[in-house]
Amino acid sequence: MTAASQILDRVLVLEMVRVTEAAAIAAAKLIGRGDEKAADAAAVEAMRAALNELYMDGTVVIGEGERDEAPMLFIGEKVGSAIGTGPKIDIALDPLEGTTITAKAGPNALAVLAVAEKGNLLNAPDVYMDKIAVGPGYSPNIVNLNKSVAENVAAVAAEKGVPPQDLIVCVLDRPRHEKMIAELREIGCGVMLIPDGDVAGVIATTNPDTTVDIYMGSGGAPEGVLAAAALRCVGGQFKGRLLFRNDDERQRARKWGIEDLDKIYDLEELAKGDCIFAATGVTHGSLLEGVKTLRDGRVTTESVVMRASSGTVRWVKSEHRKADRLG
Repeated sequence: MTAASQILDRVLVLEMVRVTEAAAIAAAKLIGRGDEKAADAAAVEAMRAALNELYMDGTVVIGEGERDEAPMLFIGEKVGSAIGTGPKIDIALDPLEGTTITAKAGPNALAVLAVAEKGNLLNAPDVYMDKIAVGPGYSPNIVNLNKSVAENVAAVAAEKGVPPQDLIVCVLDRPRHEKMIAELREIGCGVMLIPDGDVAGVIATTNPDTTVDIYMGSGGAPEGVLAAAALRCVGGQFKGRLLFRNDDERQRARKWGIEDLDKIYDLEELAKGDCIFAATGVTHGSLLEGVKTLRDGRVTTESVVMRASSGTVRWVKSEHRKADRLG
């Protein structure tokens, strides 16, 4: 088991939930309004305000992405009420994982956050990452990005004791995945296509209720680090390899200290040591219920918060009498 961090003890687990709750409630006011940027901006500002109330010297190492035009929580931004004096914490976040989902009132939009001691989260640039993940209970390295789609499916199926046709693979519904989707269907696998939200897609492999066995495909590298932090807490395996489309993206990676551009990262290389992961549902999904506003003005939220050192997973249902005042 991962050793507990005394530094993280000072940033209480439930404080992380308050941060994701604030972002989720702010974004929920824009569900179905068709404005991705407005929903994202609302979540960002609410998350920033909540982080700045915490006693810590926090640094955002995974932000919303250097390319975004929204008023993002940017990489390198300092947050917390004790900058220079408080415990040094690295933060990976996505105030609204699923901006398009929220704008269209689709499922599985989340506000997500992971924290660790300084230096324990990979400073991943805002590029794509090839990913593969499975839940707990398999032999080490059961999946690998150097294996073919068919080889990975066969390995998981053999260890699970079922034919490959019984597996369900979660994949982002993108044109770049058409060949992989066709290959999976030729094998006979069930393919669960999701429109957005690959953090939730990776976490789905850990929950038997979702019936998802494997997550495959490319998505944002920052989301890969967030998903890795979650798997560190609940178990599972994750492999990630950064994908670069041009020299500008390669240069961006080197800027953040990444020299081996072809490296395949394991779970603990993306999120090391003790870490805390928290998520609050914005829209209803397979992992969490979305934000609900009741007739009398009360707002309810559902969150999950996990810690690597203890392996504890807490499900938190909260009722807020006033949506703009969390406590």
